Amino acid sequence: MSKLIGMDIGGTNIVCGLVDAQGSLIHKVKQPTEALKGSGYVFDKIGGMIDQLLRETNTPRTDVSAVGAGTPGFIDPERGVTLFAGNLKWTDVPTAEEIRRRTGIPTFIDNDVRMYVYGETVCGAAQGYEHVLGITIGTGLAAASVNRGHLFYGGRYMAGEIGHLIFPDQIPYTCGCGMTGCLETVASATGIARQARDLIRSGRSSVLREWFRDTSIESMTAADVSKAYDVNDPVAVEVMNHTGQLLGRGLAYAVTLYSPDMIVIGGGGALAGERLFAPMREQLQQSVYSGYWERLTIAPARHIDDAGIIGSALAAGQRQAAVN
Repeated sequence: MSKLIGMDIGGTNIVCGLVDAQGSLIHKVKQPTEALKGSGYVFDKIGGMIDQLLRETNTPRTDVSAVGAGTPGFIDPERGVTLFAGNLKWTDVPTAEEIRRRTGIPTFIDNDVRMYVYGETVCGAAQGYEHVLGITIGTGLAAASVNRGHLFYGGRYMAGEIGHLIFPDQIPYTCGCGMTGCLETVASATGIARQARDLIRSGRSSVLREWFRDTSIESMTAADVSKAYDVNDPVAVEVMNHTGQLLGRGLAYAVTLYSPDMIVIGGGGALAGERLFAPMREQLQQSVYSGYWERLTIAPARHIDDAGIIGSALAAGQRQAAVN
């Protein structure tokens, strides 16, 4: 039976997985990206990782019908080009062709968040829903929409950048995009940690101050804030409530525009769970017409770490079948 390979190419790590036609992950390998060594080095590494994946699963190369890759940033999936990926320092890189040249396998690329949401829609938490809005909460915040099995791209493939909604009355931070007040500077794993650090620096009492007495609070993560929340730390509770409320306000715009049946939430920041989701749901319910809210299901992703691998593999398989 034909197999597929899916990849999640991130600024820190690359993960490659062998996936069957039903979306089951058979095996995966992971290596650091080392993007500063250049795109050629990264593509050579990807070629080697795919060789390793096939070797460790005893899979003949001829059994793989397509390779799919999710990459960050702005992607032209039709041409297979990474237009701009800040985390990788790539501009106008022919990613699909570079991977195909090293593997001999038809290769297709797309934005990593779109592939994540597609994976959750096809065989994850959003399976069976016709109209899906998905968000990933990680270093930043991004979204994608799947309508009756089809991804929505928008003009120049730029739809989904919900993290760059601006809340100037609520958010003082300057974003990496150059604007001030972007939602992702707060509603992200890095944003959660940043807010907690700023409150501690302002003199607020917090158990986090004690936990990081012997180390720099710069090393604090969203996971640390979640742990502090669980002991009812006032700083952690304030940060999670504020973040959830702003996320709910941001999602209200997307819900009104896309009218989803399901919102699926993934990424490392989603591990905060109800600490973040409860204030988000409360704010979202207050911010949209009841007709949207009453038919809406909200759930965490099923494949927290692997949805992007599965989604990129299945999307590549679908595109290769269309070519044939």
